[in-house]
Amino acid sequence: MHCPQEQPESIEILVEPHGGIRGRCSHCRKPAPGYDRLPPRRWLFVPLWNVPTYFCYAPRRVECPEHGVVVEHIPWSEGKRPVTCAMMGFLARWARRLSWRETARSFQTSWEAVYRSVEWFVEWGLAHRQLSGVASIGVDEIHWGHGLRADNFLTVIYQIDQDCRRLLWVGRRRTQATLRRGLKALGPEVVRGLRFVCSDMWKPYLQVIAARAGHALHVLDRFHITSHLNQAVDQVRRAESTRLRAKSKESAQRLKHLRWPLLRRGSRVRGRARQKLNALLGSKMATARAWDLKETFFHFWNYKSVIWAGAFLDYWCFRAMRSRLEPMKKVARMLRSHEPLILNWFRAKGEISSGAVEGLNNKIRVVTRRSYGFRTYKAMEMALYHNLGRLPEPESTHRFC
Repeated sequence: MHCPQEQPESIEILVEPHGGIRGRCSHCRKPAPGYDRLPPRRWLFVPLWNVPTYFCYAPRRVECPEHGVVVEHIPWSEGKRPVTCAMMGFLARWARRLSWRETARSFQTSWEAVYRSVEWFVEWGLAHRQLSGVASIGVDEIHWGHGLRADNFLTVIYQIDQDCRRLLWVGRRRTQATLRRGLKALGPEVVRGLRFVCSDMWKPYLQVIAARAGHALHVLDRFHITSHLNQAVDQVRRAESTRLRAKSKESAQRLKHLRWPLLRRGSRVRGRARQKLNALLGSKMATARAWDLKETFFHFWNYKSVIWAGAFLDYWCFRAMRSRLEPMKKVARMLRSHEPLILNWFRAKGEISSGAVEGLNNKIRVVTRRSYGFRTYKAMEMALYHNLGRLPEPESTHRFC
């Protein structure tokens, strides 16, 4: 009977220098005469048969005419990192599919090794990425962490061209200074070449975009406008429900279980929810009038002519201002104040997709959820660039995933 052999704890690969080849300076990469040798070191390599594997080598020091006595250039290593470049690329690629903790557990290494590998991967990608051809960008804010402090918001800049959608820049807070810093990081050539800019109605963003990228067509994101309409309908529903509950519980039953059906498009409400919604619309309740105004506004996006779209917007705002519903009146005043930027959506129709911004925002939420939250901003920033930046990758002899 054959007895299975025990699996080794680790595999160590001894590396010796070629006797006829001089060592190279780690700064200028030029051959230089030898000086002495350092004690042996180990570098973690890609595991073989799920066994931790190490390169073992005693580095030579060389006497470079330009840089003096330095450690020789080691082709499988980067700086003083105890992990080979192949292993860092291996861990970084797997860190896109798994959480960093699961990646460390699966390949019998530490969370710190995965973190440093992703850091090296992202730094190399940012240093070698190309920003030419960026014609359309989207600007938005993202909440992360716990609480509503200023540091718990991020300003993100996306490229939203049809052929390339990626994260270009991320910065802490959602202020004018943050966005100015982001546009400066992209460079003046990228900013001058912009044709379209998509954003929400956050005032600091509008001011910076008008000042720094005023030559580009500024388009307001329709998803944020829809969000404001939904919030207004929900405020009317809650206020009316509170009033009815104070009078009698039976009256308040007419609005029960209608929160989510009221926030959906009317064509997507089915079953019993549709029956209750029809009964509500047959009444003269404030919530029914607010919902009708919200649904009517969706016809705005079907226009093709800027002139007719502007006429419809004026008509809708007139109706909203006469509705005696303060949340809807607030939305109407907001739309009137931003009417030129809203109508730019029709001038850019077919050129850009504002939905790309929301799609990338959802991917950011997936990254943070998969990692169960990042404790530091730097880790959060690296993870976003790593997953959404579409960064170039270092050349590698082998691809393991």
